[in-house]
This record gives sequence, structure tokens and C-alpha cells, in this order.
Amino acid sequence: MAPVDIGRPDERPYPEGETVIRAAVLPAVNATLELQEIDLPQPGPGQVRVRLAAAGVCHSDLSLSNGTLRQPVPAVLGHEGAGTVTAVGGGVTSHAPGDPVVLNWAPSCGDCHYCTLAEPWLCAHAMAGAAVPYARTADGRDLYPGLSSAVFAEETVVAAHAALPVPDGVPLAEAALLGCAVLTGYGAIHHASRVREGESVAVFGVGGVGLAVIQAARIAGAGPIVAVDVAQGKEELARKAGATDFLVAASDTAKRIRKLTGGHGADVAVECVGRAGTIRAAWDSTRRGGRTTVVGIGGKEEQVSFSALEIFHFGRTLSGCVYGNCDPARDLPVLAEHIRAGRLDLAGMVTERIGLDGIPAAFDAMLAGRGGRTLVVF
Repeated sequence: MAPVDIGRPDERPYPEGETVIRAAVLPAVNATLELQEIDLPQPGPGQVRVRLAAAGVCHSDLSLSNGTLRQPVPAVLGHEGAGTVTAVGGGVTSHAPGDPVVLNWAPSCGDCHYCTLAEPWLCAHAMAGAAVPYARTADGRDLYPGLSSAVFAEETVVAAHAALPVPDGVPLAEAALLGCAVLTGYGAIHHASRVREGESVAVFGVGGVGLAVIQAARIAGAGPIVAVDVAQGKEELARKAGATDFLVAASDTAKRIRKLTGGHGADVAVECVGRAGTIRAAWDSTRRGGRTTVVGIGGKEEQVSFSALEIFHFGRTLSGCVYGNCDPARDLPVLAEHIRAGRLDLAGMVTERIGLDGIPAAFDAMLAGRGGRTLVVF
């Protein structure tokens, strides 16, 4: 697959004083993850060290491992995590040892063009840390942090502003899901698609993000909510999250969605897969004047085509969605309130809890379309 560039080099060295920890290391693109002991330095200026409580296994990690997203290797993948601060570097006053934190894999700089436009999810420097060595293998080779986070490990070191306080009342292990799947799914509905009460929503792909999208649609008062997946076995998951209908993907999916939505099509379709065919199906399922939002990350070879006439005729909006168009500092307290009120169920999204050595099998399960979110629990 043609890679997507997600970062830029940075000249900062990492400090000495390593501690040996266990991590799942990607030795090369398209290689199998290897459980290794690595040397993790103490936090430098502006950094914090975090002992992980849990890490979610996301499809983006699979995209990093197979080269769809560019990541220097060898690397420790994993970007959806939560844990406890164990040490802070020089100049850090925002955190102290013992603080529970959820990691933000795309921390904004606050100064670039996009940040000044109040679009921190597009920050030009959010991925800079992924191109900087942060640790060493046992034989002395530089290791890079996947999506600047490297949470497929017992501990990690990140920029202090990438560690956000876990809101009160949110279990630490499940808080890991807030770092990617839940923010992305919530934002896809509330920010990117701007779903209004009573609107119909079709969700393509019932993985971790898709389940978060369904829950967010339910919270927004949408209906009907139609979930679409290739696996019939995901129906129960989808309905528990709030789907009113479930369809196994087929050539007539758009037609069936129109039938479920008064013959018009869904007001909003959210694509969580990143495949050309699925994007096209989501577009075809959307009513005239509706909104199609693409959350899934696909490769450059996934080409979607539209005729000039249909773009005019249908008047639909097609938009991308990065990290749910979220500002985590703004949105995490809102999500926490939904969790405390019982409207948002994090534990219900988790279909399997594993150790570090179970990540390769979790990748295989994602490829096969099985399950919701797999959680690595330390």
C-alpha cells in the first residue's frame, strides 16, 4: 500500500537513565509484533512518564504495521491508552506522580495555522513525536513511538500536554477508549456530521469506532439508527449500543437503507471502514441534501468516483473526519458526564481483554471483521 505521511522529524534527543520494561515491538513494516524488553528513558523537559493501565487495539495500529500510515521502525505501536503518571520531567507543573491520565495521540501545538483557526485536530505538528526516537531496544537500536504514544508497553514517555486528566467517575482501564475510539465516534456525530434529534443515521462498520458512533447517535436522539457490517455476529453489539436496525452488507445495502428511512435515505451516513466500496455505499445510502462523513482510514489506492451530474442532483455533502474533529480538552468533560449518567457505556464496547502477547491475534481478528474493541490490560 502507498503510505500516508503522518509526521516530521524533530531534533530533540531523549535523556539517559533507562528502565527495562516489556513492550510489543514492530521490528519492520509488515512484520509480526514481538514481545521484547526495551530500555525506556526517564522523562525529559516537558515530558511525563506513564504506567499504562490499559490500551485499546485500534485499526490505525494495523494501518501503521502494514505501511498504510507511515511510521519509522522499529516502533512500539498503540495510541489509545490510559494510565498513571509515575514521573515528570523538568518544567512540568501540570502533572504529578499518581495522576490518572488518558493519552492524546494528536496533541496540538496551539501555534500553527490550523490551531489558530480553532481546528486542533488538524494541527500541523501533532504527529511530530512519532518521528523522534523515544527508547532503545535491548541491543541499543533506536525505537520510535507509534502515533507519538507507544502504549503497547508497560510504560511510556510522552509530552506533558499529551496526557489529559481522567475525569472523575471514569474507570481507568476503560478510560483508554476515550483516547481514540470514543472521541472519534462522538465527534463524528456531534461535530463532523452535526446530527440533530430525529435525524436518521446509517453507520458502516461496527468496530470500536462504529460502536462509539452508534452510541453518540443514540445520545443525540437520532432515529432510526441503521448499523451495517459484513459480519452478522455483530448485530447484538450494534443493537446494545443503540442501533434500531442491522444489515449485513450487500450489493443492495443502499436500497434497504432507503426502505428503512421512508424511501429517502439516511440524513447522515458515517463510514468507519476506509474502503472505496464502503464509502460509495455510504454516499448512495444518504438522502438528497444529506451528509456523508468518512471516518475510516484507507490507502491511496482506494479510489472513489462520482459523476458531475450526481453531485449536482443529490446535493449531498461528503466530508472527512480527523479524530472526530474533536478538541479533547473540551470534549472529555462532556463525555465524562454522559458516562456518569449511564448514557455512554465504555465497558460494553470491549469484547475481549488480553495481554501484550495477544495483540497479533487481535490484529487478525480485526482483519477478519470480528469483535468490537479489544483492550490490552496491564
